Amino acid sequence: MPGRSNASPPGKADGRKIRFMEVTGSTRADFENLFEQPGAPKYCWCMAWRHLPRREHVQNDEKKRAMMALVDAGTPVGILAHLDGKTVGWCSVAPRQTYRRLSRHQDDSEIDIWSIVCFYVPRALRGDGLAAALLDAAIDHAFAKGASSIEAYPVDQASPSYSFMGFRDMFAARGFHEIGTAGSRRHVMRLER
Repeated sequence: MPGRSNASPPGKADGRKIRFMEVTGSTRADFENLFEQPGAPKYCWCMAWRHLPRREHVQNDEKKRAMMALVDAGTPVGILAHLDGKTVGWCSVAPRQTYRRLSRHQDDSEIDIWSIVCFYVPRALRGDGLAAALLDAAIDHAFAKGASSIEAYPVDQASPSYSFMGFRDMFAARGFHEIGTAGSRRHVMRLER
């Protein structure tokens, strides 16, 4: 794996073994349970960057239905992290065309690009390397599924918003290079095989 950080061994958070699995029909319940926990992002169901028929005033249950329809249709949506038998994290990693436009400079003629747009790690587990382990697993997952390159849209550590998209340094440590910006805070970074 190119440029993995030595600070967080793959599959380890705080010395414990983490398992990663794709969200599918068979892991859908784990995904739902994670997002329905207190403090989880059930207000968005990770639909902020995905296609919705309308974007304004969409209720949480409608976002959940839209996400579950993607899962039920077999559309890749992301991966889950399991630690000690519990679902403890999420990374949205999927083919870029399954998202709405992520950058105004995006070239839609490019094929086999996968995008990483979101992480969720419960507050109690933050700072233990789980987000870094999720990123490593997302990279492995995307390339295993046929990605020719992976894009991400992280922010600087001091950014007042969009931290759910990850931090620039975490991606740079894994060999992602900046190819542009999206808005005033998000960096567009790419990793090629």
